[in-house]
Amino acid sequence: MPGLSPIKILGNVKFMSNNLKLPTQKASGGAKGWAEKFFKDRDQEPGEMSGVPQTIPPWFFPQKPGYKYHQKSCDKIGQDFKDFHDAMIDAVQFGHQMWKLQAKFQNLQIMAVCAIGSPGCLDGPELESLIKQAPSCAAFSGNKAKHRDAVAKGVSKAFKNWQDQVTVPGLPWYPAFAAFPGPMAPPMPNIPMPLICCISAKMSDIIMPDTMTQEMDDALDGGLKNKDPEKHYHALHDAITTVLSLAFLMWLASQQVMLVLGKGPIPTFAPPFVPVGPVVGGDNLAIPGHLMT
Repeated sequence: MPGLSPIKILGNVKFMSNNLKLPTQKASGGAKGWAEKFFKDRDQEPGEMSGVPQTIPPWFFPQKPGYKYHQKSCDKIGQDFKDFHDAMIDAVQFGHQMWKLQAKFQNLQIMAVCAIGSPGCLDGPELESLIKQAPSCAAFSGNKAKHRDAVAKGVSKAFKNWQDQVTVPGLPWYPAFAAFPGPMAPPMPNIPMPLICCISAKMSDIIMPDTMTQEMDDALDGGLKNKDPEKHYHALHDAITTVLSLAFLMWLASQQVMLVLGKGPIPTFAPPFVPVGPVVGGDNLAIPGHLMT
């Protein structure tokens, strides 16, 4: 099964919906008549009002539409935001794919056909380091690296919240274990089922953007927050998590849990009188690969 399938254009549209403008009012100190200070006598200069957006959809809008130099700044800054947004979406997709290769179910209890797993039964590495190592963002430096680290930490924290609460609620994974002809049932793969069947009390942390966005905001360096009084970083995080939350929701429904090898004893087996019986007190082999396909 494929991993995450993000729809990046949703993040572009989400950010655009904030209608953020440059230069910001606070950039001028909030003084009365600040707009006139920026645009005084500019309208009469030839070519000044010939600005056309080049970044589509636009991420920032000029305070005065059409003003060439402000439109150029909006395009440049908007493109930088867009490139970072796309790079981090790719990085999360890469980190998640690496996580899938190592994830596994452990400590399951098998009773006849049913598999039961308490919170913590899904094991896997944290995403933060895997995201930072992604080819699309590993070379980031300076403030860009700090923003990358905040995104990586926020996604990792929300994903870990979901992972730690995943359960297997008595799913009928092993029909052959209802009446097995032998004293011990050998390792057998489970009946494949969508991962969304393994419910988690923290599922909303990855399928809704609010928690993930807040985690990113909290993880961002305080100095960078102080330099951004308009909270453009929050709009950027919200755009990223809007894409990721939908991608995680689609993944939960499409990802198949399979190759979970269950085994266990048949205590009622006592030939020749009772030649078959159900598995009681069985468990599983905790080896990676349960979410790999």
